[in-house]
Amino acid sequence: MLRTISTIIITLLLSLSLLVANVWWRQKVQFEEGEAGFRTGDFMVALTGYESAIRMYLPFSNRIEEAAEQIWLLAETAERVGDVDRALAGYRSLRSAFYSVRWLRQPGQNWIDCCDKKIAVLAPLRKGQHE
Repeated sequence: MLRTISTIIITLLLSLSLLVANVWWRQKVQFEEGEAGFRTGDFMVALTGYESAIRMYLPFSNRIEEAAEQIWLLAETAERVGDVDRALAGYRSLRSAFYSVRWLRQPGQNWIDCCDKKIAVLAPLRKGQHE
């Protein structure tokens, strides 16, 4: 009986370790994709890579905050140069990335709140451009 319980516990711990390692690796790869897009000036590649890194959520991972900061920078830069569509894409992407992950509490609530404020200001401007 003790041997069976030990085997089950070891199997569960090993499975959990492999799952965490897999998510960590995928998050790293996606973040690096975002960095590559950022370096080459490819907005959509950067945005997609960083957003995917956030969606590979691991509590206490530094890459989550770094990816969020990079998306915010992309969106703010687009906003400064008057590209409302890209700015909205960035803010919406950041907000969606955090809404897509769940933990004991809502991760990235501060980012979500900041994005909501930016979207509320920018969305009416976009409608004005196309009318």
